[in-house]
Amino acid sequence: MSEKIDARGLSCPQPVVLTQQAIKKGLTEFQVLVDTVVSKENVLRCVEKNKLAGSAAADGETFIISVSKK
Repeated sequence: MSEKIDARGLSCPQPVVLTQQAIKKGLTEFQVLVDTVVSKENVLRCVEKNKLAGSAAADGETFIISVSKK
């Protein structure tokens, strides 16, 4: 099971910072939970810049961003 980063309720750039920290730790398969469209888009952009694949799915008011190797 992949690690989950719960960034719900955090304003930007905190979700991106948490995502960057996970990538720097060497994680290549994890999920980021956010609750705004802006955070979702920013995290997805961060993932792409780090040459990883990212996809987002809505679950109620939460966006689940799945990160994996390309």
